[in-house]
Amino acid sequence: MPRPFLTRSEEKVSVGAIKNARHPFYDHCHQALDQIKHQGRYRTFTPLARQAERFPLYEEAVRDLPQGREVIVWSTNDYLGMGVVPEVQDAAIAAIREHGAGAGGTRNIAGTSPLHTQLEAELASLHGKEAGLLFISGYVSNQASLQTILTSMPGWICFSDRLNHASMIAGIKGARGSQTVIYEHNDLKDLEEKLAAAPKDAPKLIAFESVYSMDGDISDIAGTCALARKYNALTYLDEVHAVGLYGQEGGGVSQRDGVADQVDIIEGTLAKGFGVHGGYITASAEIVDFLRSTASGFIFTTALPPPVVAGALASVRKVRAENWRRESIFERVNTFRHRLRAAGVPFTMTPSHIVPIPIGDAERCKRICRRLLTEYGHYATPINYPTVPQGTERLRLTPGPFHTDEMMDDLINALGVLLREEGVMPARQAACSAA
Repeated sequence: MPRPFLTRSEEKVSVGAIKNARHPFYDHCHQALDQIKHQGRYRTFTPLARQAERFPLYEEAVRDLPQGREVIVWSTNDYLGMGVVPEVQDAAIAAIREHGAGAGGTRNIAGTSPLHTQLEAELASLHGKEAGLLFISGYVSNQASLQTILTSMPGWICFSDRLNHASMIAGIKGARGSQTVIYEHNDLKDLEEKLAAAPKDAPKLIAFESVYSMDGDISDIAGTCALARKYNALTYLDEVHAVGLYGQEGGGVSQRDGVADQVDIIEGTLAKGFGVHGGYITASAEIVDFLRSTASGFIFTTALPPPVVAGALASVRKVRAENWRRESIFERVNTFRHRLRAAGVPFTMTPSHIVPIPIGDAERCKRICRRLLTEYGHYATPINYPTVPQGTERLRLTPGPFHTDEMMDDLINALGVLLREEGVMPARQAACSAA
């Protein structure tokens, strides 16, 4: 017969064993991190403090240097530098004085101010839609909207571009009960074959982006919308890396191409071309109202702080009215490419504002980034797996309106030296770039 009680000594041993027990998840974390490090794709943060009055100069914290040192950053997603525009800063400061630092609750619990409704109306107008809805981030706007739509009715089939952003994939995967069909990247022939093979009466949605941020290529929005009409599919377009930069008022590629009215739902961000923070969707009044009423990622999240909303509202209005900002960034991008080409520094030509420098190896990519920062005072983000496929690692550069010719030449000379020394670029080309 087993004894129903433990002796004092047995009890001490048992308690000690429990305290010393190690959950297997700790070992899993250790092993997974070791593998990530072995693959050369372990990521560390680079602490860089943006200098609002000297953008794109940042201050890097350096040991034994109380003031740090200045670094030129080439990988910011504040493409137009709107986050440092005085009018945007002033709007945020005025709002924090008037309304405080935070929203005070969700949109349904004291978290909606006139600023929120004004910004939603401004974004709807920008994209030519009936209504808009703010989310706490661009990631959440994609995840919450797609998941909510794709679980709204039985039988949904989502046709998703193979290179869609992780936030879109998260929303699609989270839609239990729906079916996902992945079509080859920007391949309308493959998309049509898959649409044609689907049940005719099934509710369908095509999810795709305008500018794909890692490769810098642009989708055929008109062609995709034509297929959507042919097969009675809803269209969901992510314009995150295009809003502010493309179109007569910064409404994105769909505005530039004159097809925004053909897209059912346009999703965007306030954190890139507009330089502030937050995500949003614009669509018909009934779709927006449905998402406002049912999307848990909206309902159960504290609203964007009024200072953020006020800054974003000022930024959107300025970007819409000042087309010279868009002209300026593309002049800088074209100048940068011309200088890279003249120096023989390899880069991937794209139809967008994104300039990738192919490296092809994760460890080498990180090493070049580190040397570029420590030896030359330039920062360019290394892009490794899983953001891009293994073997396609690259530096991702986004020259903007505040990058001068002198900054470009200094960076290009540094790249020439480093790419030669790292075996990415032939010695003859590197010598040419340093001349």
